Amino acid sequence: MAADKLPPEANKPSSLLRTVKAVAWGFFGVRKNSSYQEDIKRLTPLHIIGVGLVAAVLFVVALVVLVKFVVAP
Repeated sequence: MAADKLPPEANKPSSLLRTVKAVAWGFFGVRKNSSYQEDIKRLTPLHIIGVGLVAAVLFVVALVVLVKFVVAP
C-alpha cells in the first residue's frame, strides 16, 4: 500500500552510475538526507555491496601504487 503512494520514478530500478555515486558519497561520508532517502528507495543492497567492494579494492590498489611510486628509488 505504501508503494502505491511513491512517485513513478521511485519504482524504477537504479543505474550503475547512480549506485557508484551513492557509494562514492558514502566513502566521503557526506550526503544530503533527501538524496540518501531517495537512494534507499531505489538501490538494492546487492548492488551497493558489489560496487563498494570494487571501490575498496581500487582504493587499496591506488594506495599501493602511490606508495611504490613515492618510495621507489
